Amino acid sequence: MVGTGVGARRGILIKDGEALERGRKIDVVVLDKTGTLTEGRPAVTDVIAFNGGVGSDEVLRIAASLERFSEHPLGQAILRAANERNIALAGVDDFENVAGKGVRGRIGNAPLIVGNIRLMREDGISINDAMPQIEAREAHAETAVLVASNRELIGIVSVADALKSDAKAAIEALHAEGIATAMITGDNAKTARAIADQIGIAEVFAEVLPQDKAEQVRELQGRGRRVAFVGDGINDAPALAQADLGIAIGTGTDIAIEAGNIVLVKGSPLKIIEALRLSRLTFRTIKQNLFWAFFYNIAAIPLAALGFLNPMIAAGAMAISSVSVVGNSLRIRRQKLV
Repeated sequence: MVGTGVGARRGILIKDGEALERGRKIDVVVLDKTGTLTEGRPAVTDVIAFNGGVGSDEVLRIAASLERFSEHPLGQAILRAANERNIALAGVDDFENVAGKGVRGRIGNAPLIVGNIRLMREDGISINDAMPQIEAREAHAETAVLVASNRELIGIVSVADALKSDAKAAIEALHAEGIATAMITGDNAKTARAIADQIGIAEVFAEVLPQDKAEQVRELQGRGRRVAFVGDGINDAPALAQADLGIAIGTGTDIAIEAGNIVLVKGSPLKIIEALRLSRLTFRTIKQNLFWAFFYNIAAIPLAALGFLNPMIAAGAMAISSVSVVGNSLRIRRQKLV
């Protein structure tokens, strides 16, 4: 594994030399939203109850009762909010996780659904009266988690995930290098667009189901693009493997880290541009070292063959060649990449 030297010192692990070659050719970086551009620890910002008779605490209790069986970051945020309010959760039967959409279950005889607009519409739940509330939250980059009981919408739990402090700077640095950026997320288009606008990402792939991320990368490659994918979750592993260069966030899951060609140990978005610049610099240095190594040999071998080169001078030339290669490589440590 490359990266035990200068890369490791910078918090970047480069697994192999092929990653260096790929890194210098990338022209578009696709970034997963949650945990890559955002902190990956969403929090409940508001709970709204509909249809009277059901308070906000009851909406949160129902949502958290189902979401405690889910590993999705939004579900965990709802569960934390219920715990912070000391809300007792109910027992749930017939739990079902619907990938990329939400969860279903039953408390007593009441069938329950907690999820996004797509899941509600698929199950025939009317959400027309709630659309103004939903759209208002989406415009502020919040995700509206809808809660339905007995096939009727009873509330909305708004969840927001703060952007990482250096996310915008990282996107600006990539654009300055002539590298395009795109964000991929399971969020609805309006929420995704609001987040992307905050940090200057023009292209957004929204409402992408977890299993479809790799297909989205494949579609970009089909256009002749050289794609780097940056992600941290279990669902990101296929896309990391499909991309020309997979960049895993070191604070993410073990599967994602294993699938990535490069691992950013601390998870800072600015490390993305640093990793790409390090790849280019390292590959350029390798070519320089090869040039000087061949130069010394090409110059010295004919002289030695003709008897014009003293063995002591030849040994000294070889030592100088080795020192020059090592010295040139050590220059990488002093380069400021961001």
